[in-house]
Amino acid sequence: MDHITFLVAVVIVTALAFDFTNGFHDTANAMATSIATGALKPKTAVLISGVLNVGGAFLSTEVAKTISGGIVDDTLVTPGMIFAGLVGAILWNLLTWLLGLPSSSSHALFGGLIGAVWVGAGEHGVHFDKVFEKILIPAVASPVVAGVAALLATYLAYRITARAREKSVTKGFRLGQIASASLVSLAHGTNDAQKTMGVITLTLISAGALGHDAGPPVWVIASAGLAIGLGTYLGGWRIIRTMGKGLTDIQSPQGFAAEAASTTVILTSAHLGFALSTTQVCSGGILGAGVGRRLAEVRWGTAGRMALAWLVTLPAAALVGGVSASVVKHGGTFGTVVIALVAVAVAAFIVTAARRNPVHASNVNDHHEVSVRTATPAGVGTSA
Repeated sequence: MDHITFLVAVVIVTALAFDFTNGFHDTANAMATSIATGALKPKTAVLISGVLNVGGAFLSTEVAKTISGGIVDDTLVTPGMIFAGLVGAILWNLLTWLLGLPSSSSHALFGGLIGAVWVGAGEHGVHFDKVFEKILIPAVASPVVAGVAALLATYLAYRITARAREKSVTKGFRLGQIASASLVSLAHGTNDAQKTMGVITLTLISAGALGHDAGPPVWVIASAGLAIGLGTYLGGWRIIRTMGKGLTDIQSPQGFAAEAASTTVILTSAHLGFALSTTQVCSGGILGAGVGRRLAEVRWGTAGRMALAWLVTLPAAALVGGVSASVVKHGGTFGTVVIALVAVAVAAFIVTAARRNPVHASNVNDHHEVSVRTATPAGVGTSA
C-alpha cells in the first residue's frame, strides 16, 4: 500500500468516475432498440443491462492489457498524465451526452490518454503502431461489419416471416430481443469495463505497485464492473432516445438483428484484444437494420452528426488531455488541483444545462419519430 499515494488514489477515483460516465453514456448500445420496440420497459431494461455489465467485466482481461501495456509506454507514464487523460475523456463524454450524440466513450478515453502521454512524455511515449492496429482499424471496420451483418439478418428475418401473422412475428422477436439485448449488455461489460481496468492497472504500474505487463487485480476488475454497472442502471436517456428513435423506425425483427450482429462483433473483438467502440458497433448495427427493411427510412442527417462526432472524439479528447497534462506537468500538485476544479465546474455546468430539457424513462420514446414511406399521398403519414 506504500505505492498508493494521494495522487494515485485520485487517479483511481477519477478512472472510476469515467467508468460511471461510460456506463450511462453507453446504456443505449444495449437497450435502445428494445426500449424503442417495446420489448422491455425502460427501467427494466437499464436494470438488466446494469447487472449484466457487472457480470461481463469478469469474463476477460485482454482489452485491459491492451490499454495498460499496449497503446502507451508504461515505463514513461505517470499518474499525473493518466489523470489528465481521464479529464479529457470525462468532459467529452458529458458534452456528447448533453447533446444526445452516441459518440465513443472508448475513443474519448484513448484520445485523452494519448494526448496526455504525448505532451507529458513525448511522442515516443505513444505506440502509434498499436494505436493503428488495435484502435483505428477496428474503429473503421467494426461498424461496417456490424451494419452489413444486421442488414442481411434483417432482410432474412422479414423474408422468412413474410407469411406469418404480424402479431405473432412481433411477439416472437420481442422475446428474442430480450435475449439479444442482454447479450449486448454482457458484451459491453466485457469490452468497456476493461478499459477502465486497464487505466487503473496502468496507474498502479506507473506507481510501482504492480510489475510491468501485469494484469488487473481482482479488486480492480470488481470496482470497474460495479462502476460501469451503476452508470448503466441510471440510464443515459438522451442517447437512448437518439439511437432508438433518431436513426430509423425500429421494429422488433430489426432490433433483434441489430443486437445479434453487435454482440457477435463485440465479443469476437474482446477475445482478440481489440479495444473497439461498442457505440460505433451498435450504431452500425442499427443503421444496417434500417437499410435492411423494405420501405424503412433512415434519418441520414442524424447519422451524419454521429459520424462527425466519431471523427472529432479522439482528437478533441486528446487536445483536452494534452492541455491538462501540460498544466499538471508544470504546475505539479497545484496544477493538478486547478485541473480538477476546472473539470468539476465544467461538469456541473453541463449537468445543470441538461436539467433544462430533461429526458427520462417516461419520455425517452417521445420525438424523433421517423416516417415510413408508403403508397399514401404526399404529406400523409409522414413526420416532420
